[in-house]
Amino acid sequence: MAEKLKDTLLTPAMVERLAEAIGAVHAEFERDRFLGLVYDGGWEGRELMDRMRHVAFCLHETLPQSYPQALDILQQVAPSFRGFLAVIFSEFVGRHGLEHWELSLPALAFFTPLASSEFGIRPFLMRDPERALATMREWADHPDEHVRRLASEGCRSRLPWGVSLPMFKEDPRPLLPILETLKDDESDYVRKSVANNLNDISKDHADLVLDICERWLGHSEERDQVVKQACRTLLKAGSPRALRLFGFGDPALIDVQNLTLDRECIRIGEDLQLSFELKVRTEEACPVRLERVVYYVKARGDLSPKVFQIREGSFQPGDHLISRKQSFADLSTRKHYPGQHHIAIVVNGVEKARATVELEAEDRRSEQ
Repeated sequence: MAEKLKDTLLTPAMVERLAEAIGAVHAEFERDRFLGLVYDGGWEGRELMDRMRHVAFCLHETLPQSYPQALDILQQVAPSFRGFLAVIFSEFVGRHGLEHWELSLPALAFFTPLASSEFGIRPFLMRDPERALATMREWADHPDEHVRRLASEGCRSRLPWGVSLPMFKEDPRPLLPILETLKDDESDYVRKSVANNLNDISKDHADLVLDICERWLGHSEERDQVVKQACRTLLKAGSPRALRLFGFGDPALIDVQNLTLDRECIRIGEDLQLSFELKVRTEEACPVRLERVVYYVKARGDLSPKVFQIREGSFQPGDHLISRKQSFADLSTRKHYPGQHHIAIVVNGVEKARATVELEAEDRRSEQ
């Protein structure tokens, strides 16, 4: 069985190394008390983000109660750490530095090259969005790409694993100057964050994002990639305006026939083979976005669609035989449940065919 992220990204050995490093710069640090608080009996049951927050809390309990003094110690220690453990430093700032903006925001910029401060900035945005964004607009011109990325990533309205920012779900316009500044950034790392920010916005303000993308498209290959990534949710949802933006052809001129599954019933853990004919009835080559949608049965019996791209490109007029394998093996991000699953083929945003497969519980006899 593969190790869980929480057991590889934040391990006891890492926490003990952090304690040793703090003790080396602050002789009064109570190492044993800190480790005792960290391993309070609940460590194994905590998930990754909860472990990180818990360690930050334990630092607050054992470092000097003067925030400026504690922050100085962490800034001395931090350069020796990289990766997820270093997120603890910005988490400490976000939780305990809200009364010290003049120290905390520069500290977040200091920590972010070690591990992104995208979580640590969010309490400041919640407290005073206008004040926090003023600093983030300055970060957008910073010479370090990690700080520039923080300007965009930190204000995403729907940041994965991060607290959502409802004020920007309601009105994302205050974010746009930052995204405009960074849209042609020399760093792909930064431009991907711009695309992700716009993709978040598109879930609440599709027309606003499409207005921006229509204006940005066609200026450079790099900016076109930003636009395409920014529209990925809209494309998956079959937005006609998004599909037109990228030149996908009229779905009325493209048919799907003879959708066939190699079995009517399979078990969890097995693969299903599907095939179909794509009939393009245009006079010349036609841009096609071809997807399959699997309607998974969830624990309570309801269906949840998941979109998988099959192919995106130019298809010549005529018939094209397409086949793909669909796995029903459990993943860390998806658990399968028995029941009737549906598989649909979508062409340029329009469902063209659907088939059904019965998924049964995994056969455990072979393991006995």
